[in-house]
Amino acid sequence: MRPDGLTPHSVVSGGDGMNLQSHDTLLILIAERDPTVRKLQELFLRRAGFAVEFADDGQAALERARLARPSLLVTEVLIPKLDGLALCRRLREDPLTKDIPVIVFSILSASARAAEAGANAYLRKPLVESVFVAAVQGLIAAQPTEVLEEQWTS
Repeated sequence: MRPDGLTPHSVVSGGDGMNLQSHDTLLILIAERDPTVRKLQELFLRRAGFAVEFADDGQAALERARLARPSLLVTEVLIPKLDGLALCRRLREDPLTKDIPVIVFSILSASARAAEAGANAYLRKPLVESVFVAAVQGLIAAQPTEVLEEQWTS
């Protein structure tokens, strides 16, 4: 982990053993406290062809989202410094991050609050690979091409 609270993103390997460049993979930024859930999220998303980066708290996730402009952000509600719902609101207020799709993923029953905060989707724990990956893929597929191209070139 780096001093800024971020874990460097994982590089996805192609079938030929070569690392794919960032233009070939989409970055998913995740703000999650539970190390077991983090490992599973990374495994599932890497298997689906995504690059993954983690932030340990909401403030680090906000700062990283502004810099990296990920294709999608996943946050739990109960994260330190800036909770997941506040993170979602702040992302929506910022012109640089307002179009990043957000999935709120929590053990709490917070779907209405997630929607009010501007989340594109809400998933309730426990983590189910097929549901999680389908939600990520569906939200990314729903983005206009111009937004994806802008995120790739930033």
